[in-house]
Amino acid sequence: MDRPKGKLIAIGGNEDKGSYPNPKHKKKYYLDFFELGILKRFLSEIPSPNPTIEVVTTASLIPEEVGERYESAFGILGCENANMMHIREEEDALKPEYLERIRKADGVMFSGGDQSRLTRIFGGTEFLQTVHDRYWHEDFVVAGTSAGAMAMSEIMIKGGSSTESLLRGSVKMGQGFGLISGVIIDSHFVIRGRFGRLMEAVATHPKTVGIGLGEDTGVLITEGHMIETIGSNLVVIVDGHSVSYTNINNIEPGRPVAIAGMMMHVLAKGNVFNINSRSFYKDMADVEKNELASESRS
Repeated sequence: MDRPKGKLIAIGGNEDKGSYPNPKHKKKYYLDFFELGILKRFLSEIPSPNPTIEVVTTASLIPEEVGERYESAFGILGCENANMMHIREEEDALKPEYLERIRKADGVMFSGGDQSRLTRIFGGTEFLQTVHDRYWHEDFVVAGTSAGAMAMSEIMIKGGSSTESLLRGSVKMGQGFGLISGVIIDSHFVIRGRFGRLMEAVATHPKTVGIGLGEDTGVLITEGHMIETIGSNLVVIVDGHSVSYTNINNIEPGRPVAIAGMMMHVLAKGNVFNINSRSFYKDMADVEKNELASESRS
């Protein structure tokens, strides 16, 4: 099988979990959650009418608090079987009870926090291998928010300051979960101004596609290469395939990085990007239209 049967949902962080506005506070609430529904979309992509969800809070240092937020959010959406996995150490990930639960779940979500914790605790484990196998061979949906999204790719951003990016070595890279290859995912992309960080990461790894996820925004990835934007903000695609020159391998650490020919796309809700062909479409209907046109020409 050259294409995964399952789906990935990578979320940029701060996804609205259904809070209602309180007139006593000035905090901005995004009620678009109910209309645009990242978490609702996550549930809708699962074929089971009453799905069992496992939320893995490992990346967070406040797992119980994070778990309560997700329990509340999924409860609002009518999901009765949202369970929390507060896996804190490597030995916890090896426990038979967690392996059995991930084998039976219809979908899994990795919360935000520190992506390096995720790879340290789950790297090389049967737990992660089970997630891989189910994603490739079943209608299994793997979602991740912030750190959970960044850890999905084979090459992962471990850290790096936005203000110091595009200075060689300012972006720290590592090994991710490897659920998808040829891409590098960054989160909190718009508010934290991580354009330079993702550009440097892509320049460091030629022939990759960077996916910059804005807040309360995500991408649904089907067949391992079709990206559809979901949520209320923006997704920025940084395509390194057309880079004709970069000095990144010939300069000392801390020196400015030069890049020529890098291509960028900005996707809003419903826009689609094909990673393999690196083609932009206004929506899925446009994708189907182009596929039919290609078939008729052949």
